[in-house]
Amino acid sequence: MAFFLGLFLGITVGLAAIVGFVKCENHRSKRRSELAATIAAFARMTVEDSRKILPSEYYPSWVSFTQWQKLKWLNQHLSKIWPYVNEAASELIKTNVGPVLEQYRPIILASLKFSKFTLGTVAPQFTGVTIVEDEGDCVIMDLEMKWDGNPSIILDIKTLLGVGLPVQVKNIGFTGVFRLIFKPLVDELPCFGAVCYSLREKKDLDFTLKVVGGDISSIPGLYDAIEGTIRDAIEDSLTWPVRKIVTILPGDYSDLELKPVGTLEVKLVQAKELTNKDLVGKSDPYAVLYIRPLRDRMKTSKTINNDLNPIWNEHFEFIVEDASTQHLAVKIYDSEGVQSSELLGCAHVRLSDLEPGKVKDVWLKLVKDLDVQRDTKYRGQVHLELLYCPFGMENGFTNPFSSNFSMTSLEKVLKRGANGTEVTENEKEIAQKKREVIVRGVLSVTVISAEDLPPADLVGKADPYVSLTLKKAGTKNKTRVVNDSLNPVWSQTFDFVVEDGLHDMLIVEVYDHDTFGKDYMGRCILTLTRVLLEGEYKDSFQLDEAKSGRLNLHLKWMPQPILRDS
Repeated sequence: MAFFLGLFLGITVGLAAIVGFVKCENHRSKRRSELAATIAAFARMTVEDSRKILPSEYYPSWVSFTQWQKLKWLNQHLSKIWPYVNEAASELIKTNVGPVLEQYRPIILASLKFSKFTLGTVAPQFTGVTIVEDEGDCVIMDLEMKWDGNPSIILDIKTLLGVGLPVQVKNIGFTGVFRLIFKPLVDELPCFGAVCYSLREKKDLDFTLKVVGGDISSIPGLYDAIEGTIRDAIEDSLTWPVRKIVTILPGDYSDLELKPVGTLEVKLVQAKELTNKDLVGKSDPYAVLYIRPLRDRMKTSKTINNDLNPIWNEHFEFIVEDASTQHLAVKIYDSEGVQSSELLGCAHVRLSDLEPGKVKDVWLKLVKDLDVQRDTKYRGQVHLELLYCPFGMENGFTNPFSSNFSMTSLEKVLKRGANGTEVTENEKEIAQKKREVIVRGVLSVTVISAEDLPPADLVGKADPYVSLTLKKAGTKNKTRVVNDSLNPVWSQTFDFVVEDGLHDMLIVEVYDHDTFGKDYMGRCILTLTRVLLEGEYKDSFQLDEAKSGRLNLHLKWMPQPILRDS
């Protein structure tokens, strides 16, 4: 009996072991097949497939852009010659950036300069290179660089109270693209007359500040002030379109220097559907606009309190140095009083998208960050009018506002005289009077009809009428009431005497008439720029702040321009 029992158990255990072994082998074989299929799939992956899996900021440019090439050979040679490069580059950077630091010195400091500057023993790594196609006698090369170095940088600062503090710049991390321009090409070695270098793109720049032997946070506001100064100095002295010129062969290379090429006139009209950041009430938005993010070149609008659909109607002018690469950035903030403002959204428009001499009317969707391309959250829109005017406009086209008119506010004060010295208050007053231009005329507005208005009554109808307001002049008119209609026809014409056509705007609002008052249905806001340029036009406008509805208008301008001259 024991023999048969042992035999049965042995056969059972043996069969179980064989079955388990077979299942294990089958599972391992299946995993090997899946792994082989995965590897084969990776082998077939394209660049577009990789972008869907991994954001571009996590790999160097030569992975995502086939025109970029790896530079392992250059990094190897750079490591060997880095001690010599460090000595030359440290002195070059110190010489160029030092004066700019003093230029942007915070008002809380009496002086700010380098007391020590070396780039350390760790050489940067070049992660990619590409040749930029360009017509002409030059070669343009972009070098992508990453650097986590160990520099020794000490700033010698003195406060207004006479206290001296040595501040060390530590833990520098940098990723960016440097541009080298070899121009002009010549027939003698080294085959180019000069080389220009510039920081074409600053992807990332991190650093920390530490008072040698102390704590920088003990002085309120000092850390932020010095950090902002350093970033401004880098932006002003190294960042494109600024370029530094190294002369190789004798010659005149003034054409390579940074020069203004035109002006960008911007009318900040309005924004709509902004994000509300306040727990009580609504956000208090204001806008910051710039082409180059330097403190003295950034423009700030007025703050509109408690409004998610602000109307600014403000005018700004910017200097353009490279219309092919520069862009206008707009950032909208929620003002928090004495506290730091909170960003509501930002947008930008490339100057290369603008037709010189032609006003462009744009609505830009706001995003969280200008460098983030995958932001799908809706944050509202901002409305701009843009006019790019290159210098020498007589070559091919003219300013649409003529020589006496400008889309920007012409009530400016010339800061400097012809000889570069500060002008007196009397000279400022005279200069201002010479530049005052008033565009007067009569604006004729015909409210033709509306379509697909949203229902306002319980029976699904509305009793609409239109209110028209000339914002700066404060003149108002309104149409008659059309009862029980979502597609009313008015065909009424109103004339407005306009005292300043360049800076006024027309606000057209639709209301539902009730026995005991009125209900707001929506609005559209029109600057007078288009009617000034075209003289007359008819168009259909979408109602803002309404679920549906369009308003059909006809506008006509009868000009009476008057130039005030001293």
